[in-house]
Amino acid sequence: MEIATLPYVDEHATVIAADAEAVWRGIGDVLDHSSLEPGYARLVGCADRTASGPRPLAEGSTVPGFRVASADRGRELVLIGRHYFSTYALVFRLDEAGPGRTRLRAETRARFPGPGGGLYRLLVISSGAHAALTGRLLSAIRRKAE
Repeated sequence: MEIATLPYVDEHATVIAADAEAVWRGIGDVLDHSSLEPGYARLVGCADRTASGPRPLAEGSTVPGFRVASADRGRELVLIGRHYFSTYALVFRLDEAGPGRTRLRAETRARFPGPGGGLYRLLVISSGAHAALTGRLLSAIRRKAE
């Protein structure tokens, strides 16, 4: 999957009072324990429904709903996924934000084909549910890293 071809959805960010290595570990820990529920992943037909592969997360690792497309430790983690209603990517980027501080950004890209995809986009993106879930994910990573 070529991520650049997926339409941009949004980006959320937070500054974390921890170095990039601690934030990287926090991302892995939170994704392993807070990713899509396996039942939801099964319901919408996610290609990757279980956690598998190397830890810490590396190319080929999976968490429910996502597969790691690339992992540049401490800099960028690219997750991809697909299900009945969408093909999507979630890209975490870590940038230095001062001594002992890291800016964590989460960019979402997705395509929602057909009428089912349009309805799914309305229910998940337009409703604000995606933004709320992404915000909670970033907050959980921040708590874990700090």
